[in-house]
Amino acid sequence: MRRDYYLDLARQGLRMPIGTDLILHEHEDAAAILHDGQRLGQVFESAARRFHTPLAFPIMDLMVEKTDLLTGLGVAPDQIDTYHFDECPDEEAVTRLESHLSKPPVSRLRAQIEAIAHVAATDLLPIGMAIGPFSLMTKLIADPITAVYLAASGVSAADDAEVAAVERTLELSVMVILRSIQEQIEAGAKAIFIAEPAANKAYISPNQLEADTNIFDRYVLSPNRRIKGLMDRHGVDLIFHCCGELVDEMVVRFCTLDPAILSLGSSRKLYEDARFVPKSTVLYGNLPSKKFFSDDMITADQVRQQAGELVRAMRQAGHPFILGTECDTLFVTGCQNTIARKIQAFMKGTTVNDLN
Repeated sequence: MRRDYYLDLARQGLRMPIGTDLILHEHEDAAAILHDGQRLGQVFESAARRFHTPLAFPIMDLMVEKTDLLTGLGVAPDQIDTYHFDECPDEEAVTRLESHLSKPPVSRLRAQIEAIAHVAATDLLPIGMAIGPFSLMTKLIADPITAVYLAASGVSAADDAEVAAVERTLELSVMVILRSIQEQIEAGAKAIFIAEPAANKAYISPNQLEADTNIFDRYVLSPNRRIKGLMDRHGVDLIFHCCGELVDEMVVRFCTLDPAILSLGSSRKLYEDARFVPKSTVLYGNLPSKKFFSDDMITADQVRQQAGELVRAMRQAGHPFILGTECDTLFVTGCQNTIARKIQAFMKGTTVNDLN
């Protein structure tokens, strides 16, 4: 897509949640739909039309690529959710995964690919989705924080088994994510939403960044640049998301990936981050959707107020902006109406006329 497409949406004042999970759970058989490409595509389409956006977002499911990777390594399905490598994956693991990736995708990924193909046949913009490689690595290593700290301190993979495990797991993660994205692009995706929530100061400390180590570039940006390279070769846009706790330097470095849209969590003040972000990148967010399920945490009036303040601040900053949520807005049993009120509050409670 031309970058002007997203900039035009920002100029038009688009407001939208990432709320596909809410639409999915309107169906009693939501779990089954995740493996049914046609019906899943209808959910993607319904969510876009419900929330009045041309961008058809998928489910933000951070287990898709983990499931694909571990299935390829022969891990039993009932162990995948909690599975961690207990030692550094060997060269045989790389070979086994390469063989697996030459075969058709596992059920959940196949359904997502088919769902994107469904959206591609509509007037909506089909968006693919994958977990970021650093975040996938953290789901596969029991104690990634220690290993990343050691690596940032100068310990090499040759010297330490934990560092070796992190680096080999990053390699495996990139392999499976590249296949996932390639398949989604071939199905018609025009943009890919990369969710990299673990690329935050819990895993890479501000002290490490201040010491000018290259750990953030090695473990976060370099793997993501390989993924961005694939997108660039196909003319597909990057929507980059991180809702973790960040320091300014992390935001600056995310911008080196040149995302079409940068999505950040509610811990960030987007009108301040605007000074770091090129005007060719639309900032998206960042209302506290993780709190929408409870009126004790945030009321609809507070959402409306925060939305108005954010829109005004972003106008003053003069940066392209789409008002939305800090992350995907998840279904919570018994809280559907409460969540819906919060979404309505920011979508309909802050209009151009309200701001004049």
